[in-house]
Parts: sequence; C-alpha cells; structure tokens
Amino acid sequence: MKQLLVSRDSLETRVALLEEGRLAELYLERPGLLSLVGNIYKGRVENVLAGMDAAFVDIGLERNGFIYVDEVTTPEMGAGQSRKITNLLQGGKELLVQVTRDAMGGKGPRLTTQLGLAGRLLVYVPQSATSGVSRRLDDQERDRLRSIGRQLMRDPGGVIIRTAAEGADEEAIARDLRFLQRVWGGVERRAAVSKAPSLVHTEAELAVRAVRDLLGSEFGSVLVDNEGLYRRLVNYLRAVAPELSRRVDLYEGAGSLFERFGIEGETKKALARRVGLPSGGYVVFDHTEALTVIDVNTGRYVGRRYLEETTLKTNLEACREIVRQLRLRDIGGIIVIDFIDMNARVNREAVLAALETELAQDRTKTYVVEISPLGLVEMTRQNVTLGLREVMTRPCPACGGEGRVISEESALIEVERRLRSLALSSALPGLRIEVHPRVAARLLSGRGPRLQELETRTGHHLLVQAADVSVPLDHLAVIPD
Repeated sequence: MKQLLVSRDSLETRVALLEEGRLAELYLERPGLLSLVGNIYKGRVENVLAGMDAAFVDIGLERNGFIYVDEVTTPEMGAGQSRKITNLLQGGKELLVQVTRDAMGGKGPRLTTQLGLAGRLLVYVPQSATSGVSRRLDDQERDRLRSIGRQLMRDPGGVIIRTAAEGADEEAIARDLRFLQRVWGGVERRAAVSKAPSLVHTEAELAVRAVRDLLGSEFGSVLVDNEGLYRRLVNYLRAVAPELSRRVDLYEGAGSLFERFGIEGETKKALARRVGLPSGGYVVFDHTEALTVIDVNTGRYVGRRYLEETTLKTNLEACREIVRQLRLRDIGGIIVIDFIDMNARVNREAVLAALETELAQDRTKTYVVEISPLGLVEMTRQNVTLGLREVMTRPCPACGGEGRVISEESALIEVERRLRSLALSSALPGLRIEVHPRVAARLLSGRGPRLQELETRTGHHLLVQAADVSVPLDHLAVIPD
C-alpha cells in the first residue's frame, strides 16, 4: 500500500511517497528555488549556433534557454526541408517554448517547441496530430486505450495516454482531456497578447503535480497538514478524478506530520555518503561533475562459507537499496555502479536482472548497460530537476566547492522546526536559546518577523542569542536561567 504525505510551512513544501510504510521518494519546493519544468514561454531567439545545431532563446530569465534542432518544429517546415537549425530558426524570431529540464550547473534550462500539457491520465499535445500510449502497458490494454484516443481526438491535436490510465473508462479519459483543452485555451489567449519574452503558462505547484502524477487506486490516503493546500488538492481532484478526492485527508495531529511518520530522520540519511545494507555491507555515493559513482562493499558481513556466495548476497541487497536511493535523492545523468567482483557469469546476470527489476518501479526513464567482468554497471537516469542534494546543500565555502555542507536556508528551516517542537512540549512560559550567529541574524532580521511568528504559533516568549561561530550551522541549545 502506498501513501502520500504533503507538508507545507512558510519556508518549504515537502511531498513524501511511502511504499509499505518506507520512504521511497521525497520532493522539496522552496519559494526561491521553484522548478520551471512544464512552464511555457513566449520566447525570442537570441542567437543560432550552426556548429552545434542549436540555439539560445531569451525567455525572460537570468540565463537564456537552450534548444536543440531535434526539439524544433515550426508551421513553416516543409516535408523535404533540411533539419538544420539555420533553416528553422533565425535571430529575433518569436516562438512558444516549453521547459523540459531545469537549469543545472552553468547551463540554462532545456527547451522544446513540442508543447505538452500533462494531466492525470494523458498528456495533451495541442500542436501535433501524433497520438500514443505508454509502452509500460500490455498490448491488449494499449490497443483499448489507443482506440479510445482515436475516438476522442476529433479536434486538432494529439494525446499520449499515460500508464495511470490502465483500466480507466472513456469518460474518465475524456474528462481529463476536456480539462487540459480548457488550460490550452488560456495559454493561447495569453500568448496572443503577450510580448516576448514572457511566461504564458505556469506548471502546477509541487503538491498538485505529486497528486496528479502519483495518486492511484493503490494508494491508501493522502495526508496534508496545511488547510489551504488541502482544499486546493481536493478541488483539483473533484475536477479531474472525483473518485479519488475522498482519499485526501487533513492531518490535525498534535505533532509534525513528517515527524509522526519518521520522515525527518530519513531526510538526513538521504544526504549521507554511506548507506548501510541489512547484512552489514554498505554502499557509498560519490558525485562528480560528469557522473555519480556508487561503490558496493561487504563491510562487516563475512558470510558463512564461500566468497562468491557472500559477494552475491551483498550485491543483491545493494540493488534494492541503490534504486531506492536513486529515487529518493533523485540522482540523474550518468551513473556507474561498482558491484563487488563475481567470478560466475550466472551470478553477474542475476545481479543485473535484480537491478532491472528494481528499476521497473522507477517512474523516471533509465537505460542500463550489461554488467562487465569487473562488476561495473553503466546506466543513465533522466535528469529533469534538481535532486535532494542540490536543493538542501551548497558547496563548502572553506574548500572552494570540493565538499558540501548544509546550506543556511536548510539550517534555518531545521532550527525553526526543532524550536517549534521544543516550545510546544515545554511547560515554561519562555525559553532562552542559543543558535549559530548567521541563523540568529535570520531569525531576528527585520525586527524579528520569523521569531514573532514562532512566538505566536507556540505561545512562548523566545529569547535568541548567538553562539560561537564555530558551532554547526544547525546548532540549537536551550540555556537554563
């Protein structure tokens, strides 16, 4: 049984996916760090790079978007026209583009002119006559859904029916399509009156995207700890999937929703370099600019009889934990897994099969190369948005980026949550606390609006003083009177 937990406070929205009670995926959204994937812009071509068959497009952001020739379709394209970027785009040309990948590192967002609006059961492709069905479904179900798609698409446009549509009737799919067609009508109206560069469509916020993309019949419930967000999710589901709206409940427990389900501790573990395995082995995650390297070790597990048996068991355990961590941390790009060497080919094939079985549960596209005699597996995982590590940490200022430390924003959020929990459990009318100087400055800035909010919510007077600068950024201590 699956479950969604949705938590929102003044600084952050978090969504946790639980599978059989265990954290499987975690998503964060902060006001200054919103994903742009799915947004549609009216952009202007800045410059065309003939040598790269690509172009930069000004969409009104700090960095221009980047579009490859394969992502460009224009009404002027002829059947025999050469697929060269210089034939398709010229400097100053205005066009509608959609973000397919957020800006990462020094690169701007990736763009496409092949626009699509995602719903629960399908993706509406308004400017294309192409229709399709998810390949994850069996042939019989694909044929049924393809027939429904042909009946519905009498108007211009196409649809890509998603895996979530398995078993859905024609009315449910038609309802999803009508909703998306209304959204597209609004996009067209805004695009007609907007000047480039400008935003003409904003993708749904994190909580709505999670409910849209994840919620299905196999879910027990969705728990939301914010009343306004709860109403937003219920209203959305009533419009697109009325039968699922009853699964959304408002959490009104005494403690934090994420603490109640043990998510806070799991979040910290998801930033750790080393992750333990049930038998005593462990897995190590190392990140470089080009790829992520994952190393599997037996650790304190020495087995019972044979080295090959010990190695196989550790590698099989590692498969499950590696895929869980890829989903949880949202690691993308090139990934190299260094399994422990195995002599028997049948054992190498068993490990590869186990890895592919686990990856079948991952919604993100992956591609795996066969395991080498040295135990190395090369794979790719689609990189669309910033992962947990990129959101919650920053390069270490002391070593110039060779390592990473908790960011000031994450430390402030952590201190506020712990302080709120501490104050609510205290019988004293007031508390005197000590925090890192930079966190103290954030709490007290602007005549203390954050501190005032905490005092109002907890009913306690809070006296903040700065500790020595050498303490950890998320340091919090109560000073006795």
